[in-house]
Amino acid sequence: MPTFDPRSTALILVDLQDGIVAGDKGPHSAAAVVAAGKTLADRFRAQGAPVVLVHVGFTAGAMPSLNVDQPRLPAEGTPPAFSALVEGLRQDGDIVVLKHHWGAFTGTDLDLHLRRRGVETVVIAGIATNFGVESTARTAWELSYDVVIVEDACTSRSSDLHDFAIRHILPQIARVVSVETVTLG
Repeated sequence: MPTFDPRSTALILVDLQDGIVAGDKGPHSAAAVVAAGKTLADRFRAQGAPVVLVHVGFTAGAMPSLNVDQPRLPAEGTPPAFSALVEGLRQDGDIVVLKHHWGAFTGTDLDLHLRRRGVETVVIAGIATNFGVESTARTAWELSYDVVIVEDACTSRSSDLHDFAIRHILPQIARVVSVETVTLG
């Protein structure tokens, strides 16, 4: 795996927030993913590379359509505590993006933040692999960013959901790596 240029690479951590980390996850625990995310963020900050913390909140006026076969979102939205970033994640200088959809680019200024900083490569991790992470990666790829997914810094509601995205979807739009192989310099 190549060494990433901190002048043109950003870390995007997706949905490492109180309302998402609760509950069972697989194949990696939420605690392990949060710890891996913090490790990556420290590594990026130490090299002066941008760290983007994406969290999601749903309100009745800002959410995707609920007219679906299996709605999972409450019609009234989520309580404010749902969106709180996990303790100890946010540091001074981080870019914080609040989204109202699965992907971090839809309806946000994320692309503008990245372009203004000369970012060409995005390293993405978080929860859930096949929802927020995959949706963010798809749009990043469509916007012509080089996309890197950190497999052991991602997880989903089940190992099967995570594994399907990691094996069949993400390799077609990204390089899939592990935390230990992500180096900047």
